[in-house]
Amino acid sequence: MLKSTKKNMKQIKMSLGLLIVFTLFTLRTFSSVGITITASSPVIPVLKGMESNELLSLRIYVPAGEKEISFTNISSILNPDGLKSIEKIDVFFTQNEPFFATKNKLASINPTSSKLNLPINLKLKPGVNYLWLSAKLKETADIDSKIEFHVSQVEDADSKKYEVIEESDGYIKRIGVAVLRAGDNGVNTYRIPGIVTTDKGSLIAVYDIRYQNSKDLPGNIDVGLSRSTNGGKTWEPMKVIMDMGEPNENNGIGDPAVLFDPVTKKIWVIALWSKGNRSIAGSRPGLSEDVTGQMVLVSSDDDGLTWSSPKNITSTTKNPKWNLFFNGPGSGIAMANGKIVFAAQYWDENAMPHSTLVYSADHGKTWKTEYGPKSNTTEAQLIETVQGTLMLNMRDNRGRYRSVATTTDMGKTWTEHHTSYKALQDPVCMASFIKAKVSIKGKQKDVVFFGNDNTQSDRYNLTIKASLDLGESWIKKNELLIDERRFYGYSSLTMVDDKTVGFFYEGAKDLYFVRIPVNEIVK
Repeated sequence: MLKSTKKNMKQIKMSLGLLIVFTLFTLRTFSSVGITITASSPVIPVLKGMESNELLSLRIYVPAGEKEISFTNISSILNPDGLKSIEKIDVFFTQNEPFFATKNKLASINPTSSKLNLPINLKLKPGVNYLWLSAKLKETADIDSKIEFHVSQVEDADSKKYEVIEESDGYIKRIGVAVLRAGDNGVNTYRIPGIVTTDKGSLIAVYDIRYQNSKDLPGNIDVGLSRSTNGGKTWEPMKVIMDMGEPNENNGIGDPAVLFDPVTKKIWVIALWSKGNRSIAGSRPGLSEDVTGQMVLVSSDDDGLTWSSPKNITSTTKNPKWNLFFNGPGSGIAMANGKIVFAAQYWDENAMPHSTLVYSADHGKTWKTEYGPKSNTTEAQLIETVQGTLMLNMRDNRGRYRSVATTTDMGKTWTEHHTSYKALQDPVCMASFIKAKVSIKGKQKDVVFFGNDNTQSDRYNLTIKASLDLGESWIKKNELLIDERRFYGYSSLTMVDDKTVGFFYEGAKDLYFVRIPVNEIVK
């Protein structure tokens, strides 16, 4: 018994000894964690016309117990195309705030070499702090090139160098254009993008001009147009192409969509006119502009240089029982048989929305519509998959996914598609949807492109996806994240040429354009 007790005591002492050694080792390990610096680079384009574009952030951690430390220099590396493109690089200190802001500028340089030193004077106490590095582009920056930027080291006042650990994967950034920015032309907000390419190669972009605030109709809103004749590299000054006159504050028109008719060479723009409170909330059954919203068209016969007066087609297209009937924003299509078609939506006598279409079989002289395939759907876009078959891709107010339906008789009957409310996640937002003949590895192929906020619950991660079987399937490898930021989220796609996709989308009250090679989306 005594021998057993002594043996147990010996084991207990050994265990206590091991515990003390382990504890001391653990404490020594945690106390040895020193200053760490990590870099993170968001997936976003760098835009011409913007004063600031986020390149990357630095998270600097100074552990408890350390004395105040002074940092004096940031060493960075810029690729040759970046050196050609960037006018200046700024460094901002956002303290413990991880999000980008242009307060507390620490440094600003004009790059003259691929290896850059940014002198700073920054004293940090223990805790977590953030620096942001931002770029302004030259007007001569080539939007088909890319910028690659890295921070390699940060140096302190004692000449000690701290290596930077890279996280995320956005260090190579495409270049784009801020076509319109909040405040341009005295306008508060630009929203609701639509874009199309004409037979001359011109890009015709349309949108809401929201003069006073960012709110939807009713309000002081006109439809604007921006035009590019060089593939989106530069844009002509804004034109107002739809203005319903005085009084401006309650006579707005917006939510435009645009299409090009290859037979007549005519461009059509369609939009919702709200005379007073005649948008979604205030529109009622009937046909008069004094009780219900109006569907209005304008057209151009000269590649977007001049535009017709507004043509109201409400009385010949709207069912008088419906509360409201108007187009889906974005772009329309021309079918193989010559019909021109816009996606549309009607709010029935019970104020329940349904996506549908509105079309013309005589190149815009007359228009008609049919009932839609699914209730509680609104902003839609459509394509012609094979000759005579239309696929309608719908915003579904149930949330989480897009709904999809097809018709072979111009909307008289519809069939819900097997990908409906399953294949394309969506946070209840407008999306873009086109079919195009593209060049892939030297061969021409029909590809369907879809652009939206690739989430189920919030508007961020703006992404382009490609389907190689006319929308029957969507493969993960054929998708490309364009902009991860939280914005309004609307977008519109067009083909610049058979190897290049044009993407026109909303920022924070701004409208942006980027060009993406097809081979970056289709792998």
